[in-house]
Amino acid sequence: MIKKASYLLLALLLMLSSSTFAQTKEELKASALRDAKLYSKAKVKLDYETVVKHTHPSIINGSGGTAKVLENLKTSYASFKSNNKTAYEKSNVKSVSNVVFENGEYRCLVESYDQIKKDNARTKSKNYLIGTYNDAAKIWVFFKARELKGEMGNVFFPDYKTSLDIPKDVVTRKRF
Repeated sequence: MIKKASYLLLALLLMLSSSTFAQTKEELKASALRDAKLYSKAKVKLDYETVVKHTHPSIINGSGGTAKVLENLKTSYASFKSNNKTAYEKSNVKSVSNVVFENGEYRCLVESYDQIKKDNARTKSKNYLIGTYNDAAKIWVFFKARELKGEMGNVFFPDYKTSLDIPKDVVTRKRF
């Protein structure tokens, strides 16, 4: 009788913990969407502090640290504003994948759309971000998925492996 009750209790605990875990992943997905939208809006508003806050630490550290990245963004954004030839016109989040737990962290893939005007051309791109949950700060941080490949990947993410299926970016440019 005690053995049967123990098995029943164990089964009940497993069911409860798995439903809590599923709920947590849904909450993480919702927070990933929220933070991806904040990050996206910050790019258009030229809010460099929010951009840096939601940028993956490997990018920040590999670019010289927070102070240097903030300084570079301030300079770039000031240039955008002063010359009126470059503008981040749109940045929208289209979707967030299911959250996966791999290599000790929660991750997701974010599909986004950016539109940038530079000189006499407009670039539109459907691109993908990888989001990683920063448990200490309770926020998601992002980097462009294409940065995993080539020289950028070797510098910023040399040992990064993921099971996420990452589509290729789609970029179109038109002169006007």
